[in-house]
Parts: sequence; C-alpha cells; structure tokens
Amino acid sequence: MKVVAIGTGYVGLVTGVCYASLGIEVVCLDIDADKIALLESGRSPIFEPGLEGLMTKAVEAGNLSFSTDYPSSLRGADIAIIAVGTPTEEGGSKANTRFVEAAFASILEHHSGELTVVVKSTVPIGTNDHLNAIKEESASGASIHLASNPEFLREGAAINDFMKPDRIVVGPRDATAAKALRALNQSFIDQGIAYVEVSASSAEMIKYAANAFLATKITFINEVASLCERVGANVEDVAFGIGLDQRIGPDFLSTGPGYGGSCFPKDTLALVDTAQVEGSPVRILEAVIDVNEARKQEMADKVIQSLGGRENARGKTVAIWGLTFKPNTDDLRDSPSIAIIPALQKADIKVQAFDPQGMEGAASLFEDVDFKASALEAATGADAICLVTHWPEFAAIDLAQAKSAINAPRFIDLRNMFEPAAMAAAGWDYKSLGRPA
Repeated sequence: MKVVAIGTGYVGLVTGVCYASLGIEVVCLDIDADKIALLESGRSPIFEPGLEGLMTKAVEAGNLSFSTDYPSSLRGADIAIIAVGTPTEEGGSKANTRFVEAAFASILEHHSGELTVVVKSTVPIGTNDHLNAIKEESASGASIHLASNPEFLREGAAINDFMKPDRIVVGPRDATAAKALRALNQSFIDQGIAYVEVSASSAEMIKYAANAFLATKITFINEVASLCERVGANVEDVAFGIGLDQRIGPDFLSTGPGYGGSCFPKDTLALVDTAQVEGSPVRILEAVIDVNEARKQEMADKVIQSLGGRENARGKTVAIWGLTFKPNTDDLRDSPSIAIIPALQKADIKVQAFDPQGMEGAASLFEDVDFKASALEAATGADAICLVTHWPEFAAIDLAQAKSAINAPRFIDLRNMFEPAAMAAAGWDYKSLGRPA
C-alpha cells in the first residue's frame, strides 16, 4: 500500500511518519519547498517529542520520502490523506477550507488510477459532501473515493496518541473507501482498538463535538476555581472528587489560564458558526468561548493585583515563564500568553520572558518583550514571576536562586505547579488558582 500525506504540519507529518514506521510506504507532500528541504535534511519544521527520531528510522527503512511534486507522489498511490490547515477566517468564526479545496483540486488534476482520498483536516460538517459534489462535476474524479477520518492528536503527545488511540473514526462514502481505510488501519483493528465507521458528516461532527466538550470541561473547572477562591474551597480537591465519578472522569479538570492551541479555539468557533447558519445555536458553547476569552484577561488582572493594583504596578517588571499554549510544543497559537502579555503592557508593566521551545515564534508575535535565555535570567530584576505554561523544566528550577535574583519574591502560578504551603514557607508571596493561600 502506498499513502500520500498532504501537508507537513502537526497532523500531516505525524500521520505520515507514524504510518511509515508501521511499514507502509508513505510520501509526505507539501507545496512549501523550504519545509520539504528541511525534512529531507532530517529535521522537522515542528517540535514534537520523538518525531525526528521516528522520521529518521522510517526514511532509513525506505518507507518514508518527501516531495513537492503531486504527479510523481500520487503515481501508484492507494490513499491520499489531506491534512492541511483550516484556520479561522480573518474577522470571522468560520473555518476556512481553501487549503483543503486546493489540495483536492491538485489531486483531481494529477491523480492516476483508482484513489481513496481521506480528509483528515478538521473541516466544517458538510465539507466532504462539498468535495464529493466537486468530484462529480469533474471528469477526472471518476475513480476518486472520498472519506472522512478525523484526527485526535494532542500536540506534545501526538506519537503516542497515534500509536495507541482511544478510537479510530472513519466516514467512508462507499465500499471502496471503507475497504481502503480498513486495510490502512488493520494493525490497530487487530489490537482491538475501537473502529467507528459512520457517515462522513457524522465523522466530521464527532471531531467538533469532542473538542467542544473538552473545551467546555476546561472552562467549567476554571469557573469552579474562581468560585473556590471566594468560598475557601480547594479546586484540586474538588476536581479529584468529581473526577472519580466515572460519568465525569479526571481528564481536562486541571485549572489554568484558559485553553488555547491549534484546535479548541478555532473548532469551537467553527461549530458555533455552523450551528448559527443551520438555525440550531449551541448556547453552551457560545458561553464557553466568551468565558475562556475573559479568563485570560482575568489572569492578567491577577498579576496586576499582586503588584498592588494598577497604580502601583506601573513601571514594574514581570517575568513570564512559558509562552506556548502547553508544554512539549513550540505552538503559540491562541496561547494565553498572547492575551496576558499585551494586557500587562497596557498597564505599563515591562515583560521579560522565557520559554523552552517558543522563543523563535514569540519574537514575531510580541512587541517590546525582553526575551531571556533562561527562566532564571527572566526572573532577574523582575518584581514578580508569572508561570503561564507548565513546562516540566520550571518545576526543577532552584527557587531559592530565583528568589535571590528577583526584586520582590512574588510568584503568580497560573498552572498550580507549586504547593502554596511550601512556597509560603520559602518566603514567597505566592498566588495560585482556586486554592487557599
């Protein structure tokens, strides 16, 4: 079997590399020549733990190659996987599918022989129907068989999620596509992993509904954390207690500064847009989006208040630890830091920042931020530390050394990484989320 993975971002590259590591012939195809040149040199354009090593092994085994050329890549292929971006339209909430449609147009133009086209990109419900209509109007699309196959990969844990999935969801449009997808995923089926075969529209909806539910769960516990602060409860005890209920479960019950990343923000917006267009609004999700955006401003306000309020905070310096939306990725898309840092700057607060992987991307996102080479360097001369992203490296920092470097021992922990009693005993003015001081 030969597979062409179109798009070399988080989804396309991980998908292509992982299938190749399972012994399947894979070509990773991208129109960005610089990305392909980087991949051919053995380097990944994204940071994902373990990806480069797995990629190198697959190339050495002869199962993985890279290309910018559609005709040669598609020649002899059995499956083409579309895994390109679907960003939110500028100034709106709808997911833009222009890259998906462009990839499909290139497939129609250059494919030869029978081919199953699998849409793995997260697309609005009905996109597969739309592509099928385009195929029906094209004489060159007669031997194309369409299917939907959403991904459920977490950045930073994508390889493990691919190799040990909770479930595989597929939406083939015909028997040929169904057969091709089963052959592609037979090794997972043999392991007893749930294989969910539904319509293409249902597969598209499953992806959106899953992300919407998880975003709701995160937002719920964040609101509970704020209430815990008012009533003297401990949100971590509350999360543990409710997480033991099998109907709820413990995952996605860690409080923080709001969700971000490449999926939750755009997918919740896209589902709300679809619901409004169809005249069936999802009010809960609309509230989730509003509350999540407000949460980020609340976190900036928490920092400002820790400095004594807006008047006292003017001219002071805050060290930001962590810029990416989560650890083990270099992705800054919709990261809480993108909202928090400008809010601090608007209050005339200077910002010094460090992130283990996000520094290069952050340089083009933020203005007037003093980027430092380490967390301790960022703390030097600051009036407070604000931990935004829970990188494991921060837990190992010598806080006594940080206390010596900082002007005043203020620490605002937006991820509850440290214990309040221990921080207080060490002489820190410590603030966290949803926990008694």
